Amino acid sequence: MSLYKKHRPESLKDIVGNTETVSSLSTMLDKNELPHAILISGPTGCGKTTVARILAKELGAEGLDLQELDTADFRGIDKVRRIREVAVLSPMKVVRLFILDECHKLTNEAQNALLKILEDTPRRAYFILCTTEPDKLLKTILGRCVQYEMQLLEDKQMRMMLKRVLRDEDEHIEDDVLEVIIETSQGHPRNALQTLEKTLSVPDNERLETAKTTQYVETQSIELCRALMDPRRMWNPVREILKGLKNQEPEGIRRHVMGYAQSVLLNKDNEQAGLVLEMFQEPFYNTGFPGLVFACYSVIKA
Repeated sequence: MSLYKKHRPESLKDIVGNTETVSSLSTMLDKNELPHAILISGPTGCGKTTVARILAKELGAEGLDLQELDTADFRGIDKVRRIREVAVLSPMKVVRLFILDECHKLTNEAQNALLKILEDTPRRAYFILCTTEPDKLLKTILGRCVQYEMQLLEDKQMRMMLKRVLRDEDEHIEDDVLEVIIETSQGHPRNALQTLEKTLSVPDNERLETAKTTQYVETQSIELCRALMDPRRMWNPVREILKGLKNQEPEGIRRHVMGYAQSVLLNKDNEQAGLVLEMFQEPFYNTGFPGLVFACYSVIKA
């Protein structure tokens, strides 16, 4: 099992960072006043779905009463209508809870259909919507949900999280290796744990080089992000960066580009960032490096 899955927080008190969000949710749970419609937004890999699962556990939603759906897999109105039909049924145990991941990918028709159940949520039903792009949701959806935003971790928080994982794993790495991992992760817990796992898989004398190699790829990925975000849309700089990434894992680069673009978009309206997200939304598992090249070319030539 990967470190990210193995050390996924199981309760709100286990979450590092995001103090205001965690405190607010904890208070509402203690008072039995958790909203029936919640929207959790934030960058990729920052813990949105983890928080949703913890809330489901605290409410007692399990088995058939808990449905976790990636809206990227259906998007349309028919599935939302089915969710509405199920939501009004009595739960088998305590409550019914629906986690809708990547909810911004729902069509407008599907969002409007979802709004009806969010406006009149059954007493024993809860909806938790997770998204990296809340700006793509209807204002009526945003208005119906109590909104929480997950933030990236600060270096101090990241260091604390990684040291806790190392202690639990009975592992040790040198401070200089740890600092490279922190810098490379750029605040994303999932990125940090993936890099840590890769680093721990090699002998002690190779760990710094492994971490630095990951750092180099991340640095090149950032340069690629900046080149793709350049409003002049020049192919030559992008092409040269891609040459240096040819032997790297393209799916990891795709996720990095997606994370960068969505961070830009969350800060301000940016048409170029939206275009990058559109061109990079499909995974490169089948197309590999040619898929990465074509996605970049599509952005530049759009």
